[in-house]
This record gives sequence, structure tokens and C-alpha cells, in this order.
Amino acid sequence: MQHFIEKMPKAELHVHLEGTLEPELSFQLAKKNGAELAYKTPEALVAAYDFHDLPSFLNIYYAGMNVLVEEDDFYQLTFAYLTKARSQETLYAELFFDPQAHTSRGISFDTVITGIHQAQVNAEKKMGIKSQLIMCFLREMSAESAMQHLVLAKPYRNWLVGVGLDSDERNNPPVKFAEVFSEAKAMGLKLTMHCDVNQQNSLMHIKQCVSDIQVDRIDHGINSLECEVLCELIKHKKLGLTVCPVSNQFVVQSLTSDEIHKMLKKDMLVTINSDDPAYFRAYLNENLIELQKEGKFNQNQIVTLVGNAFKVAWLDNATQNDYLQQLHRYVSQHI
Repeated sequence: MQHFIEKMPKAELHVHLEGTLEPELSFQLAKKNGAELAYKTPEALVAAYDFHDLPSFLNIYYAGMNVLVEEDDFYQLTFAYLTKARSQETLYAELFFDPQAHTSRGISFDTVITGIHQAQVNAEKKMGIKSQLIMCFLREMSAESAMQHLVLAKPYRNWLVGVGLDSDERNNPPVKFAEVFSEAKAMGLKLTMHCDVNQQNSLMHIKQCVSDIQVDRIDHGINSLECEVLCELIKHKKLGLTVCPVSNQFVVQSLTSDEIHKMLKKDMLVTINSDDPAYFRAYLNENLIELQKEGKFNQNQIVTLVGNAFKVAWLDNATQNDYLQQLHRYVSQHI
């Protein structure tokens, strides 16, 4: 089963580029840019990854970004992730990035997005991995700041496929950003929002995402299972749910395999993703392998989870079908 998973054609829809910053690259960039790190070695940095909830993770996560300064830093970050993803047979990825975390440090929006985009172009050319970019807003910052960054993004509209909402959910409901997301939708961008597992008012936030914001997808969304009506609505709207098992384990001490089984039984479009793989020490293959072990998922269920990612990816029908055919050919050869 492990070999079957490792070689499957896959898509990843929930990965934060800043969360792919491996310790070794972090130290290289810190030395180049004269940035101070709180740890003396990459090993010491990894040892500090002792997360027990979302805020404890975010504290280390944002501190780690200080090494990202120049356009080439964002290029290296993005190219390194896409190289790793392609080595795990990921054919397509939708990448989150957090511009406010960089502009607030004095880094220009242009520097950030140009470095990322150039890496995407080169990775597709050299390795055949296609990717699209999703700009996320930090929910603890103001709606005005989010709108300012949407305006900054307008010259780069063709480099973006959608917008998202992430970071600290406490007292930051989706409706806080209703105007920004309405404007993004008018620009032709897809919409998604984080509703992390067991956060304050998680169920209310999911309801706002679906009914008020009218998102195209939900990131995480495990708590939707608490409301049968909401599950049916998500299913009716064919909304994908981008679940991240290993990162869930840091919050609820489980890979949420039971919940994922329930979603599959309800025919909800649940997908598996890595979230912040450098910090949680698990990329897409590791998430799928560990989930399969904990939840005893059979081959058909794993194929469904992987297939769902292609089905809810923000791609045209022809490209979606091409990826799904590649997956089906692989499965037919390995049954």
C-alpha cells in the first residue's frame, strides 16, 4: 500500500509556501540576508517544533519568515517545494502565500509574487509540475489591509487563481472579510477559506463560508460533520474540503481518520493535503501513508481521496479529465 501511494499521480490543494521553508534553506537564507535565528542549527530548529494548538504554531511560523527578503529567496522557496512535490508524483499543486506577512516587514508585494511566479514557470518547464497561486489574507489583520492587498494584486491578476483566508481564527469570522471576497469574486477569482479543526465557533465559520461568502472550497472543514444539514449543503454545492491529517494531529492528537471515513461515507469531496510540511515534517505522501495506517483505508478509498483532489482543483474540464485519466491508468496497472 505504501508503494502504491508513493507512485500515484496526485494533486495538492492546501499547502502554504511559507510552510514549506525547510530548516536547511532557512539557515542558508539567514546567513545571506544577515537575519537572526533563535537556534544555532537546523536540528535545534526542528526540535523547537513543539506545537499543541494553532497559536503556538503561528508564533514559530511567522518568526521563520524573516529570512525571506529578496525575490530570489521566494524563488528558492517555491522551486524547492515544487521539486519535492514532483518527486512524490504530485502533478499539480495550488499554492497559498501570505503577502501581508511580508509587506508588514517592508518587503514589496512585487518582490514576493515575482519570485514565486518565476519558480512556478521554471518548475513546470523543467519538471512538468503545473501549479496555480492562491493569495491568502491574514484574518487577524484588518479587512482594510486585505482590500489594500487585493488592490496590489490587480496588476498580477493573471498570476492568481483564487484568494483564501488563513491564520488565527479567534474573533475573526469569515463575514469580517465579506466585502473583500465579493470584490475578489468580481475579479473572477475563486474563493476558499480556512475553518481549522476545533477552533472557536468553527461550525458557525463554516456556515458563513458556505452561505454568506459562498466559497468555492473549504480548507480543513472537519467540524462540518457536527451538522447534517450543513454536510448536505456542502455535498449539494460540490464543495471540496482540503483536510490535512498530520497538522490535525498537532491540534486534536489524531489524524482525523474517523472523520475522513465519515466524509467518504457521505460522498463529500474530501481531499488530503500537507498544509505546512516543513514544520509538520510530512509532505503529501507522508500524510496519505500515515492516514492509511491509522484509519485502515482500503485501496479504493485512497484512490477516491486522491481523485477528489483532481475533481475539485481549479482547472478546466479537459485538464481535470486528463489528470483523472492518468490516475485511472495507474490504478488499472496496479490492481
